[in-house]
Amino acid sequence: MDDAGRTLLSLLDGLPLALARAAAYIRETGQDIASYVRLYKEQWDDLMKSEERGLPLADYDRSVGATWTISLKTVESRDKSAANLVRLWAFLDNRDLWHGLLQVAADETWSPAWLYEIARSEVRFLEAVRLLLRYSMIGVHESTHGSYMMHPVLHRWTAHIQDGHGRRDFLQLATIVVGFTAPNDATRGYWILQRRLLPHVERCSWWIEETGEWFLSFIGMKALDAMHGLGDLYSVQGRHADAEAMYDRALRGSEKALGPDHPSTLKTIHNVGAVYHEQGQLVKAETMYERALRGKEKALGPDHPSTLDTIGNLGTVYFLRDQLSDAKAMYERALRGKEKALGPDHPSTLDTIDHLGTVYFEQGQLVEAETMYERALRGKERALGPDHPSTLDTIDNFGFIYYNRGQLDKAEAMSEQALRGKEKALGPDHLSTLNTVTNLATIYIRQGRFVETEAMFERALRGREHALGPNNLFTLEAVNNLAVLYHNQGQLVKAEANFERLLQDSQRTLGPSHPFRERVQKNIEALKRTQGMMPYLFLSPTYTL
Repeated sequence: MDDAGRTLLSLLDGLPLALARAAAYIRETGQDIASYVRLYKEQWDDLMKSEERGLPLADYDRSVGATWTISLKTVESRDKSAANLVRLWAFLDNRDLWHGLLQVAADETWSPAWLYEIARSEVRFLEAVRLLLRYSMIGVHESTHGSYMMHPVLHRWTAHIQDGHGRRDFLQLATIVVGFTAPNDATRGYWILQRRLLPHVERCSWWIEETGEWFLSFIGMKALDAMHGLGDLYSVQGRHADAEAMYDRALRGSEKALGPDHPSTLKTIHNVGAVYHEQGQLVKAETMYERALRGKEKALGPDHPSTLDTIGNLGTVYFLRDQLSDAKAMYERALRGKEKALGPDHPSTLDTIDHLGTVYFEQGQLVEAETMYERALRGKERALGPDHPSTLDTIDNFGFIYYNRGQLDKAEAMSEQALRGKEKALGPDHLSTLNTVTNLATIYIRQGRFVETEAMFERALRGREHALGPNNLFTLEAVNNLAVLYHNQGQLVKAEANFERLLQDSQRTLGPSHPFRERVQKNIEALKRTQGMMPYLFLSPTYTL
């Protein structure tokens, strides 16, 4: 090895990542090692200046960063779009970049020219990727066809070297790309893409939180709308705290930029209500829905689909509070409007039909309930497919009809079908999956399968405690169900302990007059008699919000 080689090895301290960058650069440019050493020293001086500006780096990062920046400047001189792709990637997850993630940017109305050309042409995307591969700036994702990855140190460095304007622009682009790529729940197989997008959502969220009010102070309308998509994806995955935080940021930005009565602001208010709703915080949910409804009726009109969505969700809040007449009125109003505005076979219309069927079931109108469930199920299987979570919701709800009639084998088959589908589509710990676990357990308890029932009720309780906390309404329902099981098994001490917890927690969380407490009180009266089945198990009807 000559003197220049020994000097370079010493400068890079033998670090494999830095050496790989240097070797790729020398190979691609044909420069000698002595020239590279000169470039490295110049770049090192720039790094020292960045530290003086308050950006301290570890020795490892300095060495990697110096070689990385040399390569990036050379790539930029050959293909500026490829260099910009790397800068954008800093605000996305480093482990999975594919052309499909960028295709939403094939829109000249908002996409910068460099991103537009890459997004609209996979050939152009692959040209940029090949250049980055030649300089060892990225790698091929071996287990996923068409996907590329970046070393985490290089990924961190790419964000570090960008100034305030660069971070602002590329973070907005990343947010827009991910937020608008997220599919809605009317898309077949939407859960597959949503799971793939989740790491990118997490990365964008981290940066949005890290930049705080600074990001919200300059964010554009397109990025604000995209933040809804990030919140929606968190919500569908059952990550309600993350969804609430994202919606709250979007709401602050929207209120500041557009005012409290703009449709975009009202959409965010509705979404915050939906998060509270999913968490069982029904008073907060009702407040947000009512605020959104007043604004939408004024801004959009009473028959606009967005207004009707809020009406339907408000109906679900009423249902969960045992205000069945109010719930039915809201669902019927939403259904009339959706049939007219969207058509009888639209997925949103079918969701409302399903919800109305659940009200009929609770009111003891089983014929009407069955008619609604059959109509919703036929329509969803045709529009969304048999494995879509919304279709599975209706299958699960339909099982209540058979359960009520004592046709437990049919009820079990429908509940098991729904559970298998939800575990595959949503995961075993999603709240919708846990609802179906609860429903299947209520069938088992009537079949005398107490061991299996206990396992299912305990699974539902653990999952709800983890997702919602110990004092949430839906968690308390799970505690009640387990206490009922203990009573029916003759384990009266364990039953009594659970009911004592329910009385204390529900008093503190729900207040003394909540319908839940009335039902628990009736179960306690049954416990004192120590005979017969308890009157109240909590079934879990499922909703697509």
